[in-house]
Amino acid sequence: MWKEENNRLYKKFQFADFVSAFAFMEKVAVLAETMNHHPLWTNVYNTVEIWLSTHDAGNIVTEKDHTLASAIDGLL
Repeated sequence: MWKEENNRLYKKFQFADFVSAFAFMEKVAVLAETMNHHPLWTNVYNTVEIWLSTHDAGNIVTEKDHTLASAIDGLL
């Protein structure tokens, strides 16, 4: 479940291993590029953390973020 905190949507994803986490990131990258909305994220081994906010709107959460979050969830 995505949480809204500090003007960002946040979610932590955990996978079986690094390769699975990286494959997920690759799918998110293609999706984000298609939507022209790029996340702030980190990856350590099997964990990917993502923060979403809309820079053009002053770094707040907008419908654009909720749309990308939903699309990311659809990749799982």
